[in-house]
Amino acid sequence: MADLSAFPITARWPAQHPDRLQLYSFPTPNGVKVSIMLEETGLAYEPHLIKIMANESHDPAFLSLNPNGKIPAILDPDGPGGQPFVLFESGAILLYLANKSGLFLSSDPTKRFQTIQWLMFQMGGVGPMFGQMGFFVKFAGSQWEDKRPQERFVAEAKRILGVMDTVLAEQSWFMGDDYTIADISMIGWVRAIDAFYGAGELVGLADFANVTAWLERALARPAVQRGLGIPAMA
Repeated sequence: MADLSAFPITARWPAQHPDRLQLYSFPTPNGVKVSIMLEETGLAYEPHLIKIMANESHDPAFLSLNPNGKIPAILDPDGPGGQPFVLFESGAILLYLANKSGLFLSSDPTKRFQTIQWLMFQMGGVGPMFGQMGFFVKFAGSQWEDKRPQERFVAEAKRILGVMDTVLAEQSWFMGDDYTIADISMIGWVRAIDAFYGAGELVGLADFANVTAWLERALARPAVQRGLGIPAMA
């Protein structure tokens, strides 16, 4: 049995199954990237709910794992060389899990880097811009009298959806017929536009028919449905 006692986070959130990969997360669009990936790959893992609204991601035990204080993060007892391995940043974790499982990331160099290209598109564009849009539509920013910030991020969200819609016009997934970590990285964010932020009409989500069809295909996957609810909010 793996000994994870050297990691302070296991004192705050004890591992019931220390031989399994430990996931510390919350079901946000960034968090569910990793839970969906874990469900898709079938890798054994144990999820721990980090209550971000209670500021638990800034608990010293969590910060010992991720000094940036953001979910998700993982602790893999069977990392490179068979040693325990810690990793944060959702995009990096997707790459790591793809390499560990041999799934959802092609070994062909051309396809591999094209997939990573779309993952970077999500990390640098989809997530930050959709998240800012959500802030100015649903959260505190929605009360600001100056609506220019909201207009800016709504416009940018529409532009990004247009890019996605064009790519998906003649293919099922971002890598053609292959469902990959590129798709997994974006599911939670596109779903959140309407389901969480309530901004579907504002950004004209229904007008991006290829994106909405892609989202329907993704949500039809059983592993995606399971991953969207992990860690459980109970």
